[in-house]
Amino acid sequence: MQTIRLKYGNTSTFLVPSRGGYLLVDTDYAGMFPAFCRCIKQSGIRISDIICVLATHYHPDHMGLIPELMKQGVKLLLADKQKDFVHFSDYIFARDGLPFAPIDETQATVISCEESRRFLAGIDISGEIIHTPSHSPDGISLILDSGECFVGDLEPFEYLDAYEKNDALKADWTRIRGFRPKQVFYAHAAPAE
Repeated sequence: MQTIRLKYGNTSTFLVPSRGGYLLVDTDYAGMFPAFCRCIKQSGIRISDIICVLATHYHPDHMGLIPELMKQGVKLLLADKQKDFVHFSDYIFARDGLPFAPIDETQATVISCEESRRFLAGIDISGEIIHTPSHSPDGISLILDSGECFVGDLEPFEYLDAYEKNDALKADWTRIRGFRPKQVFYAHAAPAE
């Protein structure tokens, strides 16, 4: 099985194959659940095929469907660096009057980035989660041993020269490039080799 890119709103999301199903990386904005369901159906996938959901960060366009997915039995995988940010977008959804119930993080599987390789191996995914906080303090990236890398809203590596002083972004890319990724998947840009 290959990674499946889903585009049903503004944010690209990804289904990473694992034992018995998929790990979903990111979702879209609250209110997009019907579009998500149509999109996965077109890909031949059911919600019951999704084992876990992992948000690269807790901005509204990356985590808006998590509560609805959890109601359907999808487990939330939460990096410990993200725990304090789970409710970051709640007020935005309330302000916009969107159908959204706050995430119940007590039902999440919380792991440290250091534990991520062992956890992922338990669902037959070879890789790890690393903390990449340059876009958002709760930012993480998923890096697979096969060379696929999922970075959410991290500014593309090619943009580094456009910034005079962005040591945090440079540090994130130094860590990522240390894994020698073959393909980088962005939430709002085309994949890069």
